[in-house]
Amino acid sequence: MKDRELSGLEEGARIFADLHVHIGRTSGNEAVKISASNALTFRSIAEEASERKGVGLVGVIDCHSPPVQRDIEDCLESGEMEEVRGGGIRFRNTVILPGCEVEVKEEGGGPFHLLVYFPTLEAIKGWTGWMEPRMKNVRLSSQRIRATARELQAEAIARGGIVIPAHAFTPHRGLLGCSADRLSDRLDPEGIAAVELGLSADTRMASRLSELDRYPYVTNSDAHSTGMIGRECNELLLRELTFEEWIMALRGEKGRRIVSNLGLHPLLGKYHTAYCASCKQPFREDGGKTAVCPGCGSRKLVRGVAGRIEELADREPGEGMESRPPYIRQIPLSFFPGAGPRMRHRLLTEVGTEMEILHRLPFERIAAVAGEKLANLILEAREEKLELVPGSGGTYGRIRRNP
Repeated sequence: MKDRELSGLEEGARIFADLHVHIGRTSGNEAVKISASNALTFRSIAEEASERKGVGLVGVIDCHSPPVQRDIEDCLESGEMEEVRGGGIRFRNTVILPGCEVEVKEEGGGPFHLLVYFPTLEAIKGWTGWMEPRMKNVRLSSQRIRATARELQAEAIARGGIVIPAHAFTPHRGLLGCSADRLSDRLDPEGIAAVELGLSADTRMASRLSELDRYPYVTNSDAHSTGMIGRECNELLLRELTFEEWIMALRGEKGRRIVSNLGLHPLLGKYHTAYCASCKQPFREDGGKTAVCPGCGSRKLVRGVAGRIEELADREPGEGMESRPPYIRQIPLSFFPGAGPRMRHRLLTEVGTEMEILHRLPFERIAAVAGEKLANLILEAREEKLELVPGSGGTYGRIRRNP
């Protein structure tokens, strides 16, 4: 089936891309990402992105799992999906890029995640074959591999893939958050395609590290449910929806580029602020050097992304951003008071996709369904006028309710 020809995109078409989405279970009810929603299947991701979110490129990073690969084959054999020239799997208005999230643990640091992407189903099947003897259970998501990061990186690139450090600054599974002080401590700098910022950091924060100047930033959802697809995404300028075009955009080649990064407001991220696991209170770190909770004296701390970046920074805030695309701080519909599941369903069926509602549609269109109060909040979010309570210790931040 062909809803439209991808090659028919006008030159310089802008599309949204979310390159970090998990699969909860297969169509046969086999577990893939244990912590993800059972409703997240390969097909449901494609349908949500195409029909409700308005996301043109989706990176599904559990496509290494053999049961998932069988689901993909079923979708291709039925004609519901098709592989496209240039890499990727098309479903209606969206192209899926096959990917994989892998955990690495090296001496001297904590475990961290890497994202690996390939252009075709055949290529990622070959990747599965390489990983399987080096991994306890290749069927599951985000499993630890018995290889160094550089070994993994070299193998992926040799097979036509690319490697991106996932949620780089987070205290749990972030390369710079818990494993090393520099990317080059773990990876070959020449073989890093981009850096994923994660939900608790933005361009202004990350650009304080001069080591990152050579790499584009990507902002992805790390979605564990269909509703979270697109909560962070990238606006790209492409000619076609393909793996090859995406790589060109990352490199800024032939007019393709990242137009903007649309990221969760960093204050809403689960690990923006440091947190004491003993007294259950967030606190502000002193340049990342706080050793005990200032409230109760406990050493059971969850390091915050803001404090960790402050510790690693070799620049002042605001420096290093001159050549970066704008970072648009985005608040997903699910974070708004009054935008519960029923209201979100009405908005997405009667008004437009979530990206259109958050960024493009006028007040009147939104208010006609959501009411003036919620429509005003959405417009205030566009203008960054909302007051936010920071997230910490694994709990998302929130919009502060006015009395």
